[in-house]
Amino acid sequence: MSPFLRIGFSNFEIDPGLAYHEEVLNPYCAVYMKEAIETEKGQVYKQKKPTMYPPWSTTFDAHIHRGRIMHVMVKDRTAELKSEATVALDSLATRCKKENGKLEIWLELKPQGRLLMEARYYLEKSDAPGQSEGDPESERERDGLFALHQRRGAIKQAKVHVVKCHEFSATFFPQPTFCSVCKEFVWGLNKQGYQCRQCNAAIHKKCIDKVIAKCTGSAINSKETMIHKERFKIDMPHRFKVYNYKSPTFCEHCGTLLWGLAKQGLKCEECSMNVHHKCQNKVANLCGVNQKLMAEALAIIESKQQAKSTRETDIISRDGPVGIGQPGMVRAPSGLVMGLPATATPANKELQGVSWEGPTDFTRPVREAPTDEEPLYAVPKKDHQSKFIIDDFVLHKMLGKGSFGKVFLAELKKSGKFFAIKALKKDVVLMDDDVECTMVERRVLSLAWENPFLTHLYCTFQTKENLFFVMEYLNGGDLMFHIQSCHKFDLHRATFYAAEIICGLQFLHSKGIIYRDLKLDNVLLDSEGHIKIADFGMCKENMQEDTRTSTFCGTPDYIAPEILLGQKYNSSVDWWSFGVLLYEMLIGQSPFHGRDEEELFQSIRTDNPVYPRWLTKDAKDILVKLFVREPEERLGVKGNIRQHSFFSSTDWNALEQREVAPPFRPTLSSPSDCSNFDKEFINEKPRLSCADRTLINSVDQTMFRNFSFVNPGMARIAAR
Repeated sequence: MSPFLRIGFSNFEIDPGLAYHEEVLNPYCAVYMKEAIETEKGQVYKQKKPTMYPPWSTTFDAHIHRGRIMHVMVKDRTAELKSEATVALDSLATRCKKENGKLEIWLELKPQGRLLMEARYYLEKSDAPGQSEGDPESERERDGLFALHQRRGAIKQAKVHVVKCHEFSATFFPQPTFCSVCKEFVWGLNKQGYQCRQCNAAIHKKCIDKVIAKCTGSAINSKETMIHKERFKIDMPHRFKVYNYKSPTFCEHCGTLLWGLAKQGLKCEECSMNVHHKCQNKVANLCGVNQKLMAEALAIIESKQQAKSTRETDIISRDGPVGIGQPGMVRAPSGLVMGLPATATPANKELQGVSWEGPTDFTRPVREAPTDEEPLYAVPKKDHQSKFIIDDFVLHKMLGKGSFGKVFLAELKKSGKFFAIKALKKDVVLMDDDVECTMVERRVLSLAWENPFLTHLYCTFQTKENLFFVMEYLNGGDLMFHIQSCHKFDLHRATFYAAEIICGLQFLHSKGIIYRDLKLDNVLLDSEGHIKIADFGMCKENMQEDTRTSTFCGTPDYIAPEILLGQKYNSSVDWWSFGVLLYEMLIGQSPFHGRDEEELFQSIRTDNPVYPRWLTKDAKDILVKLFVREPEERLGVKGNIRQHSFFSSTDWNALEQREVAPPFRPTLSSPSDCSNFDKEFINEKPRLSCADRTLINSVDQTMFRNFSFVNPGMARIAAR
């Protein structure tokens, strides 16, 4: 076999003075391998291999051919960052050989940034772990289909905050920018503030509730705008004139610098507002109005009205009138008031087993109340459960690492029991506007205790810098790990895993939850070989039968066509992803292919998967029915998937009770065995990342006031 390079990327920096960029911008890599081809017009480069998305600190193999190049692109989840570089593999191999077979260099990217790359030169294929781009012979044997050789991260559309018809989303400002509401500098790292996708107005995140001007890019003459004008009598157009600025000046709408040597922008003759020429038609008619002061005044008036309304309203219980804030009443998240004693146990099973602790001083747990947005299954029960801090655990190994934070193998000191602790960095969660995703994950995990096929959560707690999820330690490895070692699963094994996954999925759907990130990587095995669905950060709650959502999210290979088409969708997307996962388990390859993401999405929208002749009739039939592109006609949405002939030998009652023996049992030497996890992570020191002190001090800790949670099962373990 030809020589090859084993390549890995471990760090990305915009500025060499910054810390690890994963703490700042949450980037990911796309690697395109291109071959030199001679044409009539000369030499051109063509991509023949599928695009790779290597996670940080992992490796992939690239065979060295003459004229072959590696095109590396670093992006972020909202495509705001695109830095790239091209490397000739033969030149890289030559440098490696000069450095005794190993090279570590900073790869300079354009237009900005640099990438820390490590490359090792090999003469023959080894069994060392890595992400291989595949060899030509094996690809010919597989009729041109692509093997499952890589993990791919999920993507999610930037969260949009709709305020006064503005569509604000968290934005990274590459140049100094000022808030259009309070006129102060938008400071910080990563995504410092919000920017409207329609009119480009830039604001602080803290100023989002102070916006009173309608977005001029969407509803300038709408009925609602007219009502707004009549109610507040605000319709004061600016009187802009072209102006020559003699010193650096910033646009007071989009917040960025007015460029040029002369006539750089426009100045209002009345209020002296400065704007770009391009922003003139996007500025609201608020000449002379201070949005911040007006919003604060309106908020005071509104709060006084609410206080007056509260004083006039009493809640009637069996014991007579009781105020909402009085003892003896428990407020439900939906806003209902239940006449239960504070220590009473709710009769509904779904309301049991949850308690919270607050983050007030981060050293002493304090009781905290649920918010009105919490779903019913997250109602607190008691306030006397055991509380936990990170010092209660010994961190033994690091099991995984990403832009979100780290996952550790941890031992509870009191009991000696092992757990998996997921540590999220608060600054990253806030900067990426993922607070709600984190809270959804906590709520769904707290619900998962009711189902044996979902990863169980024991407790959550927090410090000033981190959020901690304490979960059951599943050391059997994920399905991607196991399928890479055997190429595909036999029919019995694939059927068993598929049936248990169905049980977990249908449980989530029965609770109004869409999972949205089903893939081999997120299905784990416990020590006995039963499956556990993990990672609920993409879940969408409160999705009843007639409810639809439209967020673009998921892992590229598994995304349903209705998401790609921008249609509103429901749980149908989970059944499409289930079809992709079942296809991969049975055949060992992905059903849809593309040299890059665009081609992959086109394949999902239009192509029909290839079904090998050796596939059984029932297996092909269920896959065909899962790959129906009309959501309402897809198996799982239409018909009972459990009754399909593919599952004719499945005893569903026994399966739901975990009474069916798994066809495969992971080999484990002890309860703390880590052999089914990536060795590169396990060999790293298990320690928490250090956060930027200035950034952490600026974090609004109230955003996480409902995060902390203790399951009664954890209290029992701690008491032993």
